[in-house]
Amino acid sequence: MRILLSLLLLSSTLSFAQSPWTQKKGKAFTQISYSTISEYKALFGSPDYATERVITDNTIQIYGEYGLSDKTSLVLNLPIKLLKSGSAINPNVLALTKSDNLTAFGNMELGVKHNFYNKKWLVTGQLNIEANTSSYDKPTGLRSGIDAFTVTPLITAGRGYNKLYYQAFVGAHLRTNNYSSALKVGGEIGVKPINRLWLIAYVDVVSSFNNENRQLPLENVLTGLYLNDQEYGGFGLKSVGEFTNKFGATASFGGAFFGNNVAKKAAYNFGLYHKF
Repeated sequence: MRILLSLLLLSSTLSFAQSPWTQKKGKAFTQISYSTISEYKALFGSPDYATERVITDNTIQIYGEYGLSDKTSLVLNLPIKLLKSGSAINPNVLALTKSDNLTAFGNMELGVKHNFYNKKWLVTGQLNIEANTSSYDKPTGLRSGIDAFTVTPLITAGRGYNKLYYQAFVGAHLRTNNYSSALKVGGEIGVKPINRLWLIAYVDVVSSFNNENRQLPLENVLTGLYLNDQEYGGFGLKSVGEFTNKFGATASFGGAFFGNNVAKKAAYNFGLYHKF
């Protein structure tokens, strides 16, 4: 199995962000998570290629949903990137980038989702907007997000039982600033083998339309961070532990069956959530 790491696979949080279930009026769901991608040196491509330095990509992510009504929820996502450019992979070659750290906001996201149908199956529409709030440090080539605005319309559908649920989604990332847009599809199934524990299998695919040709600085390309035409086919497992009816923890780990311009190393994600 080839392992995929990507900022796009913060899957414990995305499980909630892309679900057809909405919050009840006046109720809220909040989560803080930490994703660590340590010391990668290679990226998927045609062919695969190497970074210039050892790169570490960590993310603290704050996510929330609030019920405007029983059928409509407001969605907020705030990523904080903790990036590091380390030692040169080939010390015998003069490096174009410097070794240093960058801590900055990623692409802040605001969205709304509305449930249109709820008779055993749920069907929900969602529209998210990612702001161009990222930073770029040229000496290191470290970039904390896509240098563009992204509009993401989604249709999600799902059905839940006492100890089982399944859901799927289809949508698109529509990007500005000469970044290619992309198709986004996926789904998951969750089972509850014991009280207060969910085990979840998922598939998550992003496929670029290759409709734009954004030229990024060479220093940025050498880190592999937020390049144009990023895509992947991911699959994996996640778990949700319910400590109480309102408080719990999440964890996830993923693999990949294809990728492009994303790093080839494992990503681990851990989170805590609270319902209000």
